[in-house]
Amino acid sequence: MSRSEIRVGGLGGQGVILCGTIIGKAASIYDHKHSGMIQSFGPEARGSSCSAQVILSDEVIGYPYVRNLDVLVAMSNDACHKFLPELKKDGVLLYEEELVSFPEGTRPAKAWGIPATRFAEELGRKLVLNIVMVGFFAGVTGLVSRQAAEAAVRDSVPAGTEGLNLKAFARGYEYGRELVGGAA
Repeated sequence: MSRSEIRVGGLGGQGVILCGTIIGKAASIYDHKHSGMIQSFGPEARGSSCSAQVILSDEVIGYPYVRNLDVLVAMSNDACHKFLPELKKDGVLLYEEELVSFPEGTRPAKAWGIPATRFAEELGRKLVLNIVMVGFFAGVTGLVSRQAAEAAVRDSVPAGTEGLNLKAFARGYEYGRELVGGAA
C-alpha cells in the first residue's frame, strides 16, 4: 500500500465524516497501518457540502493533507465534480450512481458506481448509505481488509445498530467485489 490518499465527499447528513473515520480506523487499528484524517464541512448541520481527506500508509504520515488523490468516494454530484479534478489520472472514482451524473464521455476509466442510497433504503434505513459506501470502498479497492472494516463499523456505530450496519457494509462490499470480478 505504501501511501494512499482518499477523499470522501458529499452532503451533510450523508455520514461522510463517519465514512472517512471508519476507513481510517479500519486501517490504523485493525490492519495495523498508519492513517490520518482532515474533515471539512459547512456551518449547516445538513445539506451543506462536506468532505474527509484520509491518508493510509505503511509509514508514519508527516503531512495529513491530500496532495495526489488516489481514490475519490463521491456521495453527491457536487462533491464528485468539485473533487474529480484532484484525482490522479489512474485514480479510482467510487460514486453513488443514482446521485452522480457525468456528461457523455466524461466518466473516468476507473470509475465504479453503486446505488448506495437505494440499498440503504431496502435495508430499512436510508442513513446507512455511508456504511454501504464503506463496504463498497473495501470491496473495490482492497485498501482495508474486510475483517478490519467490519470491526471498525461495529466499533463506530451506535449500540443496537450494529446488525443493520454490518448488513449495509456486506451489501456494499459484495457489490464492489462483483463489479471488480473478485470473490466476496
